[in-house]
Amino acid sequence: MSRPRVLRVVIVAFLYQVGSRALASEWTLDTVCGTGKSEPGDIVGEGLKVNLKEPFGLEIGPEGQLFVCEAGHHRIVRLDLASRKAAAVAGSGKKGFSGDGGRATEATLNEPYEIRFDGQVMYFVEMAGAVVRKVDLKTGIISTLAGTGMPGFSGDGGPAAKAQLKDPHSIALDGKGRLFIADIGNHRIRRVDLAKGTIDTPHQCDFTPPAHTKGLQGPRALHVTGTTLWIAFREGNSVWKMDLETGKLERVAGTGEKGQKDGPASEATFDGPKGIVATPEGIVYVADTENNAIRSIDPRAGTVKTIAGSGPGAGGFGGDGGPALAARLNRPHGIALGISILTLEVLYIGDTENHRVRVLQRKRP
Repeated sequence: MSRPRVLRVVIVAFLYQVGSRALASEWTLDTVCGTGKSEPGDIVGEGLKVNLKEPFGLEIGPEGQLFVCEAGHHRIVRLDLASRKAAAVAGSGKKGFSGDGGRATEATLNEPYEIRFDGQVMYFVEMAGAVVRKVDLKTGIISTLAGTGMPGFSGDGGPAAKAQLKDPHSIALDGKGRLFIADIGNHRIRRVDLAKGTIDTPHQCDFTPPAHTKGLQGPRALHVTGTTLWIAFREGNSVWKMDLETGKLERVAGTGEKGQKDGPASEATFDGPKGIVATPEGIVYVADTENNAIRSIDPRAGTVKTIAGSGPGAGGFGGDGGPALAARLNRPHGIALGISILTLEVLYIGDTENHRVRVLQRKRP
């Protein structure tokens, strides 16, 4: 990243944080985009006046803006954190699969779920569309990286664009020219070589039976830090990590039983986790969807802690401007690291059924 771009990213983060509400030693929660209404409307305008429908995955882009997968309106929205203005960057708002080779804003998408960036290239996965697509941010042109658009399983060892996926949910880049896909309908994590354009399934990433008997059910959410691939298993109600160099797979947290129990990671319980992100220091944050909560995992200490949301059965909306543990979330799916500067930590949440993007902040302990 160039020096001017780095400077802009830091300035954007600072301007956002100066304008935010009370900051305490514990996490606080607020809304940064969305009205709570899901009806279609003008996507260009002030973030808090824009209607979102089912925001899922989100990510900070190369210039410090927040990008959001709006699954319900079949588009990707960019929020400038300095001006608080929102605009669509991909998807016309209509459901479909069209537009490759043209402007991304004129293309049709089918439930975009998650976004990742490699420089000026934005990758995103369409779950219902059974594809992974990309947008060149310099030209605004969209194309398909993986998947034919027809759900199924085929293509390993060949061109990714001719392969079939089934309900792909999450993607992750390893920084070495490979993109991983949580191909949940096929019970696999697929791998795309971006230089060659080919796809395969690493043998340790095949979670079809009998792997199910080990609790490796529903590889739903992915994130990479260094040589570690973090995986949240939805039906397996647990978090695992894989060493991308050795292929070693290891449970990090969760017994596999449904629940919301904090404490020792080996005894903790989750319920349908669908989003995951990890800091460079190794702290893992999980969108624990069916618990309407955000959880943190410290693998070094071997502990799990709830940091936001009032718990199972407590879905709904509330708590903006106050302590995150007293707030209410409604089936959050997406979670992303914000730009943390000075002594502040920042997380963004796709609060899906509240039709809002929310921000978690705290002063570092």
